Amino acid sequence: MCTNKEAVENAAASIKMEGFAVSEQSKQWCEQLLNNEITFEEYLARALKQVGVSA
Repeated sequence: MCTNKEAVENAAASIKMEGFAVSEQSKQWCEQLLNNEITFEEYLARALKQVGVSA
């Protein structure tokens, strides 16, 4: 079984193969979510703010 960090890195690599990019900040938030350090609502608010969408 892989760690949450490895899971996020694997997912980011898969996304990169599809021609997209994942920021280091987004990967950090994903790890925090998987580690139960932030809620999904907090993650979503941060991600939307990062791309300029107000919730």
